[in-house]
Amino acid sequence: MSRSFTPTYRVAAAIGRGVMRLVTRPTWLGLAKLPPSGGYLVVGNHVSNADGLTLMHMLLAQQIPVKILAKHELFKVPVLGWLLKRTGQVPVYRGSARATEALTSARAALEGGEVVALFPEGTLTRSPRMWPMTAKTGAARLALATNVPVIPVGQWGAHALHRRAGGMVRFWRRPRVAALVGEPVDLSAWHGRTDKEAYQEASVAIMAAITKLVEELRGQPAPEQVWDMRTDGDHLDTPPDLDRGWQPRPIVVAPRPLGDNPPSELSA
Repeated sequence: MSRSFTPTYRVAAAIGRGVMRLVTRPTWLGLAKLPPSGGYLVVGNHVSNADGLTLMHMLLAQQIPVKILAKHELFKVPVLGWLLKRTGQVPVYRGSARATEALTSARAALEGGEVVALFPEGTLTRSPRMWPMTAKTGAARLALATNVPVIPVGQWGAHALHRRAGGMVRFWRRPRVAALVGEPVDLSAWHGRTDKEAYQEASVAIMAAITKLVEELRGQPAPEQVWDMRTDGDHLDTPPDLDRGWQPRPIVVAPRPLGDNPPSELSA
């Protein structure tokens, strides 16, 4: 199966894009780095439960149907759950006997030429300053099993719409949200390997690429020590000085020509 919109997906995508334009002001950078055809894996940092929606918004606006791996609880949310199901998104049953189903479905989609997106951290970052933390190995396993391009995306600002600690979606704030697409992650050093060490090292490379993009969006360097929630602690509160959307900064990237993207969706 190649990349294409089903009629239901097209309608659901139009609804979803309309809602996201109402509640966020997006800026998308580096869009020319998205492959024009074939399957590939999109990987991003995770600061809010709204991240999946903002990431999908960017891809759908480029006419790219995407399957995103999302925790299964979101499929029970009114309206959102319907949209996720009708567009063939992939539920993740964390910590259960069904945990491997998501990776199996994602691998089949990638091998069929589709675009799959996921957050390698596997959950919202627990870094006190909301920097990317250590990853689980799911993204690396998929990448090494399929050899598809791995496209990193740095995101920032969705936490102003929905705090990582939860609570009400603050749609009235209409925050600026930004996504910066990077060059494909070079995982050639681990191709052909299926051992735990390879998965861990490839995961580090993936997160390093994502973190570099987040640094560009935030205009500051990430801490040298990557946060590991297993040993460093579990923080979900949003620091008051970070409780706002993306603040535009000069970033040198190569977006697609305006003819391929409505100006209102390149930077709204």
